[in-house]
Amino acid sequence: MRGLTPRFTLLKDLPFGVIATARAARAPYDFVSRYFATPYGIDEDPVTGSAHCSLAPYWSGVLRKTRFVAWQASARGGELQVALQGDRVRLAGYAITVLKGELTA
Repeated sequence: MRGLTPRFTLLKDLPFGVIATARAARAPYDFVSRYFATPYGIDEDPVTGSAHCSLAPYWSGVLRKTRFVAWQASARGGELQVALQGDRVRLAGYAITVLKGELTA
């Protein structure tokens, strides 16, 4: 997964981001991923919760389980605990606050 060399010039023309994923080669991880958000101005997102919400149902079908330890293999990287609970996905892990603000109606 770390060896992927995306062609960002081609990815930028897509109308969506791209998730790459594979079964993990070793414990404690169940699967690994990378997320390329080039159409949104971000070549690679370091750790992407929304991508893992999509990956949970997929890996549940493949691995026949509902709880996972995942690794996003970006340059920074990050570990996520992922739990599929019906039509919901619960995520846990460490986060870095990059922006604080307040939205008003």
